[in-house]
Formats: sequence, structure tokens, C-alpha cells
Amino acid sequence: MFLINLQGKESIYEQIKSQIEKFIVGGILKPNDKLPSVRALAEDLGINPNTVMKAYQELEKNGYIYTVNKKGVFVSKDLDLKKSHNKQDALNMLNVLKDEGFTKQDLLKVLDEVYEEESC
Repeated sequence: MFLINLQGKESIYEQIKSQIEKFIVGGILKPNDKLPSVRALAEDLGINPNTVMKAYQELEKNGYIYTVNKKGVFVSKDLDLKKSHNKQDALNMLNVLKDEGFTKQDLLKVLDEVYEEESC
């Protein structure tokens, strides 16, 4: 599920955080989906659990996930990206679509359709 570049310029916790954000924004992870435990994800990736914990803490602080004691970590059910005015959320969503093969022209056509529907 996660692709971590141990020699990359971006820190490991940032890579985990940004990938989870992209999965949520792109709809791969849905509200109330359970994420791997800190320990399980750290073992899978062969990294220190504190690194995963730091990524999860930032995601929780930003409202992407929530923790239920003794139950686990889940995707936030209150995250409403359609109403979000956060530029980073929009950029993440566009990057996911770009990675999925959407061209700039495809996205512009969709934007035109959306704004045409609003003006009707």
C-alpha cells in the first residue's frame, strides 16, 4: 500500500502522511476505514514506530484521521473535501487524478462542466 523511498529528500513520516492524504482525497480510503496500527505499519515498512506515530499525529491534527483507544486509527468521517477551501487538499486531489492518467485538458473539461452546471 505504501511506497517509501528511504533515500529520498522527503522525510519518511512526510511520505507516509502525504500518501495517506492522497488516498483519502482520492477516495481510496473512505470515512471510517481502519488504518494499520502504528506497530504493524512500522513493521511492514521496516521503520521506527515513532516515525509512523509522527505521521499519524499530524494527520489527526489536520482532521484526516481519528484514534479510538484500544480500537485503532480510522479515516475521519467528518472530512468534507467538497466544502474545504484548503488549497493543499485541492492540490492533492489534482495530483491523484494526474497520477491516474487524467490530462490537463480532461480536468479543464470537467471544471467547465462543473461551472456550467452552477450557472444554470
